[in-house]
Amino acid sequence: MYTPKMTKPTILTVGQLTQYIKNILEGDPRLMTVLVSGEISGMLGGFKRGKHNYFVLKDKDAVLNATLFAGMSRALRFEPENGMKVLCRGKIEIYPPQGKYQIIIEDMQPDGAGALNLAYEQLKKRLGAEGLFDEAHKKPIPRFPKTVGVITSPTGAAVQDILNILTRRFPCVNILIYPSQVQGDAAPAQLTQAVQELDASGACDTIIIGRGGGSTEDLWAFNDEQLARAVYQAHTPVISAVGHETDFTICDFVSDKRAPTPSAAAELAVPDKAELMTYYNALHRNINAAVKATYTEQSKKLKDTERMLEALSPEKAIDRCEGALRLLEAQLNSAMNEILTGSEHLLRSQAARLEGLNPLSVLSRGYAVAEKDGEVLTKAARLKPGDRFTLTLSDGSVTAQVTGD
Repeated sequence: MYTPKMTKPTILTVGQLTQYIKNILEGDPRLMTVLVSGEISGMLGGFKRGKHNYFVLKDKDAVLNATLFAGMSRALRFEPENGMKVLCRGKIEIYPPQGKYQIIIEDMQPDGAGALNLAYEQLKKRLGAEGLFDEAHKKPIPRFPKTVGVITSPTGAAVQDILNILTRRFPCVNILIYPSQVQGDAAPAQLTQAVQELDASGACDTIIIGRGGGSTEDLWAFNDEQLARAVYQAHTPVISAVGHETDFTICDFVSDKRAPTPSAAAELAVPDKAELMTYYNALHRNINAAVKATYTEQSKKLKDTERMLEALSPEKAIDRCEGALRLLEAQLNSAMNEILTGSEHLLRSQAARLEGLNPLSVLSRGYAVAEKDGEVLTKAARLKPGDRFTLTLSDGSVTAQVTGD
């Protein structure tokens, strides 16, 4: 019977054994680039962009330690969170101080949803919860701006569309172009700086920020969080015009007004000169008609008032009183004349009658009045021979004496 020769086992330290296993695992080409799907768990304090993140990937059968270094965390379009299913690309390494193997993640994508779409929805939800999209915060767009600032690419079709419409609709407006990249890694920072500087300058009444259409990746600069906060904090009203009518970005939601296209943004920013002319011409006609109608109505009221005042005028009342007085005076004079005439006729008649009874009138016809001792003698029998008496004639008196029987 054969008995194998027993060899004495090699005694290894923990470090040596761990390093041996590390060399085997990390030297396996199949483990240098692996794709692993799993659910994120154990991410304490949430995802930290720009810092190292440590967590585990798990499924119903096992768990796998995972490390996402700071450089890789900055490049992610979305924010990983506990419970999220992800697809990770990386390499397997051993971490000797803990004797654990782990995956060093070089790329991570949501499992089942695009990274850009997930990042967009995450940021939209978070900023919405902070109130950045609230209607109460949105500023009104000035009706008649003096200067419109335009933040876009100086070489794109969008800037020409905006310029053409602004100058055609409202030729007196000043246009300030702030050139900026609108896609690529440098675009978000440039767009943010443009908004902040234009707003701080106070040179514009309205700011238009936008670009023409493109893919989700092309428009991604307008989904930047810092740009969204700069638009929200701006004192100058901002019109967002990114892409085509069906494209929506975070910048659209946070701006004071969203336009479906750059051309539409220009139309929102300024009034139309032709429409203004039509409006003001109609207004001018309406004002003239109203003034004319008011003038006619007030003139009629004035004339009615003048007639009423004329009727109530003290001068007219005096004239009427003077007329009445003159009439009364004439009537009085007429009445007096009638009375005087009647009295004169009566007086003349009485005078004639008195004249007829006047003794002197009788004496003038050759008669005389005989008086004795102050009494008129009407009968001769009252005289005796020798009596003296007075004879009154028409031209004087004489003394006579009775001489006969």
